[in-house]
Parts: sequence; C-alpha cells; structure tokens
Amino acid sequence: MGKSILKSSFFCIIILMHYPTFAQLFSKNNEKFTHADSLRGMLTPQRTCYDVTYYDLNLDIDVENQSISGYNRIFFDAVSDFNVMQIDLSSQLNIAYIVDRENNSLRFKRDGNAVFITMNTQINNGERTFISVHYSGKPPVGKLLPWDGGFKWTKDDDDRPWAAVACQGTGASLWWPCKEHQSDEPDSMAINITVPAPLMDVSNGRLRAVNDVSNGKKQYCWFVSYPINNYNVTVNVGMFTHFSDVYVSGKDTLALDYYVKPYNLEKAKKQFEQVKPMLHCFENFFGRYPFWRDGYKLVETPYLGMEHQSCIAYGNKYKNGYLGMDFSGIGVEFDYIIIHETAHEWWGNSITTKDIADMWVHEGFGSYAEVLYVECLYGKQRGNDYVNAQKKKVSNDKPIIGHYNVNEEGSGDMYPKGSLMLHTIRNYMHNDSLWFSIIKGLQQKFAYKTVTTQQIENYISENSKIDLSPIFNQYLRQAAIPVLEYKITGTNPLTLKCRWKADEKNFNLPVWVGSGALMQQLKVTTGWTNFELKGINMENFSIRDDLGYFATEKED
Repeated sequence: MGKSILKSSFFCIIILMHYPTFAQLFSKNNEKFTHADSLRGMLTPQRTCYDVTYYDLNLDIDVENQSISGYNRIFFDAVSDFNVMQIDLSSQLNIAYIVDRENNSLRFKRDGNAVFITMNTQINNGERTFISVHYSGKPPVGKLLPWDGGFKWTKDDDDRPWAAVACQGTGASLWWPCKEHQSDEPDSMAINITVPAPLMDVSNGRLRAVNDVSNGKKQYCWFVSYPINNYNVTVNVGMFTHFSDVYVSGKDTLALDYYVKPYNLEKAKKQFEQVKPMLHCFENFFGRYPFWRDGYKLVETPYLGMEHQSCIAYGNKYKNGYLGMDFSGIGVEFDYIIIHETAHEWWGNSITTKDIADMWVHEGFGSYAEVLYVECLYGKQRGNDYVNAQKKKVSNDKPIIGHYNVNEEGSGDMYPKGSLMLHTIRNYMHNDSLWFSIIKGLQQKFAYKTVTTQQIENYISENSKIDLSPIFNQYLRQAAIPVLEYKITGTNPLTLKCRWKADEKNFNLPVWVGSGALMQQLKVTTGWTNFELKGINMENFSIRDDLGYFATEKED
C-alpha cells in the first residue's frame, strides 16, 4: 500500500511539473493561469495528506543587511499515509536543510516556490510528528505595501531602522516556510524573533518573554493561542513606545496594547480613543472580540495598514478618513484603517475562506462592518447613506468570486459590492432582528474555522428561510448588476409594470416603492408583472434604489 501511495503522489507531481498548461483548465474569459498558480492554489495529495497543528517560528532579522535566517518547526497530523509532502517557501530564500523529529536529514526538491519533501519512512494516517526547515536569505521586498507582498525596510523620523512585512495574496511563504493554503491553519503558533538591541519586535499574540542573546541582540517571544491564517503572521521591528488600556465587557476585560513611534505618542493616545466605542459596536453586531486571550493590538507601521490578527498594522498617520481624505462619502469622521482592519478580526481572521477566490467574505463583510459602525454611532439613516456612497466605488468589471485552485482573487469590487449585496439582502428580509441574528450566528457557527462561500450562502438562506441563491449568483458570480425595467401603465390607480433584466434567469429580488407609511414591497421576477400601487400617485412615486443595489431603466 505504501508503495502505491508513493507512486500516485509522484504521478501527481510529474503532471504538475511537466504540463504547465494544467492550470489553464481553470481558465475562462481568456485568463491564463500558470503551473506556479496550480502549485500554490491547488490542494494536491501532497498537501491534503497532512493537517498543520502548530508552527514554531524562530527567526533572526538582520536589519542592516535586510536579510533573515532561522527555522520553522512544522507540527502536523497525518490524515492519510504518505511519503511526500509539499510545503512552500519563496525561491529567493535558501533552504540549508530539513530534518525530521529525530533530527535525520530529509531529501527535498524545489519547484519554484513549492518544496516537495521526501520522508525517510512512510508517515501513517493518524501519526503526529514534525519537521524543521532551516533557511536564510533576503526575502522579497514589497514595492507598495500592503497591495503587494514583501518586507519594507526603511527609517523612521528619528532615523532609526524600521522594518515590517505584509503578505496577503502574495503569501506568507515569501518569508517563512509553511503550508501555503488558507484551508489549513495551525491551532496555535509561537513567533520568536531576534533583533538587534535597542530595537524591538511586535508580533501576534501575547509577549511571553524577552531574552538576551549574543552580540547585543534580544529575542521577543510571542505566542498565538488561537488558529491563525498564514498571511496574518507578522513582524514589526523598530523603536516603539508602548501604552495600554482595557476594554470592559460585562465582568471581563480585554487588554488593549498600542505600539507607536515615540514622537507620535500624544497623537496616538488621542486617535486610538476610537477603539473602545468601535469594539462596543462590533461586539453588539458580531459577538465578543474573537481573540480575547491574545488581546488587541495596534502597531504603527511604515505602510497604510493590514488586519494582522491581534496585531493590526496601523499607518493612517493619525488622521481620520483615508490618510485624511473623506472615505465615508457622507462627511462622517472616523479613522478608516482602525475601523476596517479591526472588522477583519471577525471577518477574515476568525472566519477565513479556504480559497482566496472567496475573499469577498473577508472584504464584503469587512466593508459592511463600516456601515454598521456608522449606523451604531449615528443612526440607521446615516448607515444607509454610507452604504449608498459605496456605489461610486464599484466598477462591475468582473465577478467578485475568482477562479478556484489557482490562488486568484476576484474583482476589487468585493469591498463595496459585497457590502451593497448584504445591504440588499437585509432589506429583502425586512426583519432586522432576524438579519442581525444571522450575522451574529455566522460568527458563532464558523468561529476559528475555514469556510467556503457556499457555506456562508447556505447559512444565510437556511436561517432566513429564503432561497437567496439567485441573489448570491447575480452579485457574486456575474459582473453586471440587475436592471429593473419598468413603465407606468395606469394612473388611477397608479399601475407599475416591471421586471428584472439579469444574468440569473430566476432572479427575484423584491423592490420597495414609495416612502413612509405608503412604502410597499413588490415581488419582482424576470417576467413582466403589473402592480397596482394603492395610495401612491405620480407625485409621491419613487423606486427605493437606496434599499438595494441595482440599476433602473424606464421604458416609454
């Protein structure tokens, strides 16, 4: 049996290595994907054969030479018999050696950023073990963090070294060896970072120890006690001033820790006052902060921001909006980076999609969380104004779900369009109590898990008792938004004839017309239907397109 498994494993590797057009099976709309895309995005037998349980990352960061060196111990449970496993590490980094738990050397072969490791003996289903990957080199440098992945090596305003990393999309394997697929998260993780004194490192989780090491260096030992997705793991190296606070929820307190540049301390104390009311709003809508044991941190970074779990990167220069610009579209003043990136602690970090093609779950709900934050602080109408302002940011250029198994995200419309879709579904239900129970229920059902979009869609449909699949299909899997075609066919009473023009043949979104006590919901389908609008005349007739995301087209 072991030999047959080994043979089939190598067969899959050979197919991927010698047929670079293999990934193109997933192409459509003239998009082409590469062999490397398949190695990165596909769950091959060399990946599904094991489940990561724990990472023990130990790294020395050489700020002067902009290089790193160290090792990562990867603990895992075998979920099938295997001899060959795949991990991932940037080809720019050199692997010195890989050993098993008995410290025996393991053979490995690189295929770009993929590393195929041959075990000395068969690993049997159910076996728990680990490997240790020792490596070094100059990691990729990001040109425009956080939109491209890599390290940023710079100096702060005091001319002190300042280094940080962001890698969403590009992948954590650009700087540390791991199983680079969002479907597999460790149960916990140690992050031990050595830096030259007097610099310090700020990473995810709780700081357990600061150790003196040789050559005037210090090791900062952080521990993450929850599952964490790979791209959330981070380092922040520099001179920081630390101050703290607590958020009180019931009889419990959440530690709030802030690491900022010394010259920005007073600005930070003022700006970060937004954190506690934000946490109160999000706790009300989504449930309590999901990483309570690890605490909540904001750390100042030399790039705009990133949702690193329990260690949010903050680079908005202590300004409201987006670097001081009105990001709300309605004149509401709040720090976009604090609010949006913290929302990801629930949407993206606690609930993580298995494939980045489904990243709308992270970004759509993250953007919708902004809407709810505005509603919480300023009322429902202001929240409605905010979500409608997001319409100006939608391109409708391509679907917001990407192609699966090739590490491809969908359209950037996933931010505003995903939010607008959720707003549309809320008003379809016309039952806020039910809607918010579903939103909070998602967090309870899928906390600390990896999910597919189908699981999210099914949960909302099942708990609302509405088949929302045509709605999800239209907004997530089609580029265009639905168009309400209508005409007035009578005036006494006012008669509206309308239908949906949509890619989904069973599209059936209700439409609200009128206002106030006269507002009526019409059950519109893709077939022409006449509706008599009681109490509504031409003077007070309106189609409430602020309660959904769609276009209108009047026919003569």
